[in-house]
Amino acid sequence: EVQLVESGGGLVQPGGSLRLSCAASGFTFRLYSMKWLRQTPGKGLEWVSGISSGGGLTYYADSVKGRFTISRDNAKNTLYLQLNSLKTEDTAMYYCAKGVVDSTDFDYLGQGTQVTVSS
Repeated sequence: EVQLVESGGGLVQPGGSLRLSCAASGFTFRLYSMKWLRQTPGKGLEWVSGISSGGGLTYYADSVKGRFTISRDNAKNTLYLQLNSLKTEDTAMYYCAKGVVDSTDFDYLGQGTQVTVSS
């Protein structure tokens, strides 16, 4: 059974930082691309960032480019998202997702971790 468990969210002031983690199990983590998405109340899922299976290729939405950094540790089956220079508009539930081979889609989503940016 595929499981994705996010952690690391919390309340932070504008300009602050957080590091999100996603512990993966139930599949061969090193073979799959991974993604981070986020959702605010009343809005759909927004893609934030993606990383290739080996970690050599990374992708970012324009809204987070230069502030967020995605990474992975295939030995630990863990995906990360470093969030720096946080803005109030970054407030959302953040989800990690397992990518689909030869596709930009995802097929599994974690339960999410809440990030709230507020003074």
